[in-house]
Amino acid sequence: MVKITVYQNHDQQFVGFDCLGHAEYSDENDIVCAAVSAMTINCINSIETFTETLFYCDTNEADGMISFRITEKNGTDAQLLLKSLILGFENMESNYEEYIDLIFEEV
Repeated sequence: MVKITVYQNHDQQFVGFDCLGHAEYSDENDIVCAAVSAMTINCINSIETFTETLFYCDTNEADGMISFRITEKNGTDAQLLLKSLILGFENMESNYEEYIDLIFEEV
């Protein structure tokens, strides 16, 4: 199962997320893992390319881990991109609930 934890500050701004694990939807074509990875990597690349937001990102492919934290300049563009990512996560969770666990935490 992919466990996704989304972090929000006291102002309800998204400040990061962690994805951990593999969906194990299929041995051959794990579309759930592939979709989560593609959405996540695209969001991070978009924040890096289209915003001035500073962030930290760490990955470990073997564990299926991506850790992303905004460190500075958390602007509206980055928030919109994160909201879009979270919308995708929510839709995936509703369709593949036994493979994705989406959690929100205030930090």
